[in-house]
Amino acid sequence: MVAFKMKLVGSPSKMNFFDTDFVKAAVDAAKRANLSRQGAFVRTAARSSIRSRKKSNQPGKPPSSHEGTLKRFLFFAYEPDRESVVIGPAKTNQVFFGNDGRPVSGTTPEVLEHGGDIFIREVWKWRRWRRADLRSRRRNADLPTRLRKVDVAARPFMAPALEKGLADLDKVWRNSVKGRR
Repeated sequence: MVAFKMKLVGSPSKMNFFDTDFVKAAVDAAKRANLSRQGAFVRTAARSSIRSRKKSNQPGKPPSSHEGTLKRFLFFAYEPDRESVVIGPAKTNQVFFGNDGRPVSGTTPEVLEHGGDIFIREVWKWRRWRRADLRSRRRNADLPTRLRKVDVAARPFMAPALEKGLADLDKVWRNSVKGRR
């Protein structure tokens, strides 16, 4: 039979408890690191699913990036107040119009993800309807204009990327809280 001698440091009632401040700090650090890692992974998966080409992609598949704007404006950020990570496209300065003809900005990524309607302002120029360049309103002031409704089928790119990220979530969190040695 082997006997062990224990040396008590501090009061005996505190010997059975964790150092709560240390545990909380270690869990918070692991949470920030893991959520940031997952945010970066989901953003990368979404960016890699968007192909750069001139042709539009099939409905149900990730959208094509004609100018690269959608790929460049995908970001992620850790929110310490909510202890979460936000991943997605930034609002752009592209201008579309609502039912009332007033400009609505930043709807392109939402419409691509979920599908929907967009109204496009067009001008009659050079014997055909062309998309209005809103920077040259004075030049187009005398030309006939119209709002054309465009139905856009859903081309999700963020939801599939999130599903990929959730598949490996347990691997990211496994053994992530490290203690003192």
